[in-house]
Amino acid sequence: MVEIPIRDRRAERREATRAEILDTAWDLVREQGLGGLNLRDLAPRVGMRAPSLYEYFASKHAIYDAMFAQGYRQFAAVIADAAALSGEQGLRVLAHRAMAFMVEEPARYQLLFHRTIPGFTPSPQSYALSVDVLERTRAWFARNGFGAPAALDLFTSLLGGLAGQQIANDPGGDHWVRLVDTAVDMFLTHIKATGGTTAEHATGPDHAPDHHHRA
Repeated sequence: MVEIPIRDRRAERREATRAEILDTAWDLVREQGLGGLNLRDLAPRVGMRAPSLYEYFASKHAIYDAMFAQGYRQFAAVIADAAALSGEQGLRVLAHRAMAFMVEEPARYQLLFHRTIPGFTPSPQSYALSVDVLERTRAWFARNGFGAPAALDLFTSLLGGLAGQQIANDPGGDHWVRLVDTAVDMFLTHIKATGGTTAEHATGPDHAPDHHHRA
């Protein structure tokens, strides 16, 4: 006889409520900006009083932390999808998908790639997700001949700069988004000119950075 596992309905309800709070928190920061997250405004939108939120999240920063983790899981999926391709074609697909992800949600972009919230630092568990994305991308770069030291830093700076300009100066438009291929061309020209197109230049233990940066 097959034994049917007993569902923990209380735990399921708790997780469903946490998910609803997170979804509503995203709605709120879309409307009011990342710094506009306020428990007094958030609570009534999920049918609660503000103190009741502490049953699900220890603080407002804990909500930001859960949003940070959720955002990097989404970004990891974008990177993983593009990683199936290789070479220059893969690099362009990666660039376009990463750019689309960044400009799609300005508040998410700020939370994941800038230090916008005073006093907020991601928990070790959440920050590990960002490190994993960075290291997976670094490994892809090395496998595809873009493993020169600082190549990934240059690439992410180019994309991040374009995304920041797009969000700040042409939200919802494509003025800077349409420069992605040009940025990739610039990156490739530099890497080829400096001899950084072979995997032998990949960052190894002797060249490992002293600390991780957000991807």
